[in-house]
Amino acid sequence: MRFLPGGSDGLVIELSGLAQTLALFDRLQEADLPGLHAVIPGARTLLLKFDRFQTSAHALQQAVAAFGAIGTAARSGLQHDIPVIYDGEDLDEVMRLMGLDKPALIARHGAAHFSVAFTGFAPGFAYLYCADPAFDLPRRTVPRVAIPAGAVALAGRFGGVYPRQSPGGWQIIGRTDVPMWDMSRPRPALFMPGDTVRFRAASPMDVTILPPAPKPPASPQSPLAFRVLRADRPALWQDGGRDGFTGQGVGQSGAMDRAAMRRANRSLGNPADDPVIEVSLGGLQLRAEAALTIALSGAPAPCQITTTEGRKITVPHDQPFALDAGDVVRLAVPRAGIYSYLALRGGYDIAPVLGSAATDTLAQLGPMPLRAGDAIHGAGRPAQAVADAALGPDLPARGSDVILDVIPGPRTDWFTATGFQTFATQSWTVSDAVDRVGMRLTGGAPIERAHLGEMVSEGTPTGAIQVPHSGYPLVFLRDHPLTGGYPVIAVIADYHLDLAAQIPPGARVRFNPIAHFAPVTTDMQEMHS
Repeated sequence: MRFLPGGSDGLVIELSGLAQTLALFDRLQEADLPGLHAVIPGARTLLLKFDRFQTSAHALQQAVAAFGAIGTAARSGLQHDIPVIYDGEDLDEVMRLMGLDKPALIARHGAAHFSVAFTGFAPGFAYLYCADPAFDLPRRTVPRVAIPAGAVALAGRFGGVYPRQSPGGWQIIGRTDVPMWDMSRPRPALFMPGDTVRFRAASPMDVTILPPAPKPPASPQSPLAFRVLRADRPALWQDGGRDGFTGQGVGQSGAMDRAAMRRANRSLGNPADDPVIEVSLGGLQLRAEAALTIALSGAPAPCQITTTEGRKITVPHDQPFALDAGDVVRLAVPRAGIYSYLALRGGYDIAPVLGSAATDTLAQLGPMPLRAGDAIHGAGRPAQAVADAALGPDLPARGSDVILDVIPGPRTDWFTATGFQTFATQSWTVSDAVDRVGMRLTGGAPIERAHLGEMVSEGTPTGAIQVPHSGYPLVFLRDHPLTGGYPVIAVIADYHLDLAAQIPPGARVRFNPIAHFAPVTTDMQEMHS
């Protein structure tokens, strides 16, 4: 096995194959190592996410080495029978690649044994390992922008069913109406690691299975705080994010600029990770329905209060500010950065989803974005001791130059020395393709790769910098998929993640590699013979 760097609080363990990977995954789940809070399996790797105040990458390496030789997993789980209508857009291409006609392909697919190896990409998306080597199929040369929910697809000894519409490059052979993700179930994800799956041709006896209609939220009993008058651009509920659901393909999400969220809350005496309203590039207008105290932090969006008497007052950033009933709050486009945070003394009353109020835009999970006419209720919790006002850092604007510290790896060996030098010395321009999932960088020479083949899927941490075949970096931010299929050349240091989130289109980025441990190869059999 090899130990590879995975960012400030991540460790990647590379093994010889899927069986050994799943066996070590099970051992880690049983061991419950201190400070280890998530293990994300891939086809041949495990990404270990840990708390740097409780453990370290070195301590985890020693703990794994102490396990001794890793065999194969003896897994058990639920068995699933999935009816399929075989009419996929890539069915003819798969038939050609396998040299089978349609009846033979359906029969072979139905006879194949699929086991749930790991989850990722989106909530409810499971990578189903196929025991039949005939289904070792390449991805599409050109990925699709939108694959419909329920699509049954194949790629590289894996099968999968898309839980919702999303982009992807797998070969689509059919569709099913069985929901992969349903929040009304005790376990929203249908497939979990260890489960087995059989596919079969759908028959007239199969009844279309639709997810139940969501229950309308209960009317809050807490007092009304705001009424939304306008929300021109995304205004989302965010907090510190959700933990403990990576096994169902759910990432952490949470506020893009966590330091700004915490400053706003602490200035009001709220818990640091309390829910806040995250406003992207201004455009929000609210009317206070009661006497309130607010704080605004993050991107310096000009904030003006219009009182009931018509007076106009400018709200300072990073300081508490009192409102009277009827006051109208307007946030304009910030002169720098992207994300501003509006906190309320006593907190907001917002129902959590899987333990968090964070809105995950990739997973489409969490409270709905704010819209004109929405009512916002306050929780009315007693305020704690108020922290001294702390001003936020200067944020980058269009045309700014930003330096981000990065930790090389885990896949620097997929690039030539020239390619890594290009990555580390060239100035990259942030394109208009920026959102909570990530940002695409352009400009200059592409990064030269040493390996031109496809990489099998593996876990990706927040701040991972993937390099697709184009050679231009893609930086993963808070709502990124748990797994990715392109090599990660480096990971942004955790103390620069908030800064990275606030870089607007048109700014320039340079990466500064900082020292970190080199890959370590361990022969478990030699160590324990």
